[in-house]
Amino acid sequence: MPLSSAIGDWVSDIPSGSGPRYLAIANAIGLALDRGALAPGDRLPPHRALAAALGVDLTTVTRAYAEARKRGLLDSAVGSGTFIRRVPGEETPQTTVDMSMNIPPAPADVSLRDLIRSGLSRILRGADVATLMAYRIGAGSREERAAGAAWLTPVCGKLPASRVLLASGAQSAMLAVASTLLRPGDVVATESMTYPGFRALAAYMNLQMCGVETDAEGIIPSALEEVCQRDRPKAIYCTPTIQNPTTATMGIARREAIVAVARRHDLPIIEDGAYALYPHDPEPALSALAPERVYHVATTAKSLSPGLRLAYIVVPVETQGAVTNCLRATTMMASPLLVGLITGWMRDGTAGAILAGIRKEAVARQALAAGLLPRQYSAAHPEGLHIWLTLPPNWQRQNFVTYVRAQGLALVPSDAFNAVVGTALPNAVRVALGVSPDHGRLTAALKLLAQAFKLEEPPGFSDVV
Repeated sequence: MPLSSAIGDWVSDIPSGSGPRYLAIANAIGLALDRGALAPGDRLPPHRALAAALGVDLTTVTRAYAEARKRGLLDSAVGSGTFIRRVPGEETPQTTVDMSMNIPPAPADVSLRDLIRSGLSRILRGADVATLMAYRIGAGSREERAAGAAWLTPVCGKLPASRVLLASGAQSAMLAVASTLLRPGDVVATESMTYPGFRALAAYMNLQMCGVETDAEGIIPSALEEVCQRDRPKAIYCTPTIQNPTTATMGIARREAIVAVARRHDLPIIEDGAYALYPHDPEPALSALAPERVYHVATTAKSLSPGLRLAYIVVPVETQGAVTNCLRATTMMASPLLVGLITGWMRDGTAGAILAGIRKEAVARQALAAGLLPRQYSAAHPEGLHIWLTLPPNWQRQNFVTYVRAQGLALVPSDAFNAVVGTALPNAVRVALGVSPDHGRLTAALKLLAQAFKLEEPPGFSDVV
């Protein structure tokens, strides 16, 4: 049944599959707090209102709220209602170290502020402002697409400008590609733990996601073959380099094997290249191995800065027009001013210097984490932005996330990445290293994380203050 705005969007995180319903509701409250859909002090709907909205009995909601209260998530006051618990010291954002958002750190040895100022000044001196402020038809000029093609050469090889399209961001780029290839009800094969942005896209388009078993190199070819035979997917979505969240990176043999499966079943591949340029010596993109069926999506939000959000799509020649039409229908165009800035940077080497600075900083932060977190439980790429931390048996991920939040750390549990609702989840959290403003705060956060990890017996959540 439709949910009123009074109930809140967070209820969309409540799975409808197997397992106790009250636990699913409690887990959804914790997940909503982690991703910001709920905040300390927010009032939850009355028991009866939520029960009616979800189509469950009153005792289910009562048990769910009791479970969430036991985890330290809720406070209740007779006559006032049920609220997300306020933790002393969390009222101001400055006291929380955000390790939940996977964004690049400020680049080492480079002042992004100064580069933006000088770059925009140069554009405004040399270009017609009226042209920059006007609508533009198409997916980038030939010059802009050629700059993107050159930028992607380390992973995609030498590309003609005609195969590169510009979009306003990776999410709109993936939506355009998915809209070209797929229809509601179609099945998409993905890693079992996958990027939440693609989960949101699949839900929006009413696509069915089928999780494929993975290992340290990502999707296992034999598992993908089995899924293709059993579930008949219409496309494959994957992140071959520094996968989010597991950090898995495919070697060349694995990439060739995945492409071989796709060819046997005549399937297109949507390749998320968000982190493909991070390694100094990257493996070739899937699009370089199978240009006839792979759609490679790259984003400057990860390689430069989220505020400089632009995407490049490498498309098979025969679908260039169809993807361009989808981009025009959904997002019209990328900002000409931003495109001008980034194109200039790509041509004069500034973009490369920024990426090198981010990579250098990422390496330093990974080294800090490697020295403080237990290596046998940590999966990481030495040039990546995040860590996949498997928890010991005495910690359950939701309790761990709740506990460290009370210490001032924000993490994301594996629930946020689950490709298929109702399937078993790894007892793990993603630790993002890029948001902390400096090494001092990052070190302090990692030490707190390591201390919590080592607790032999987690504290009772009624004692968390």
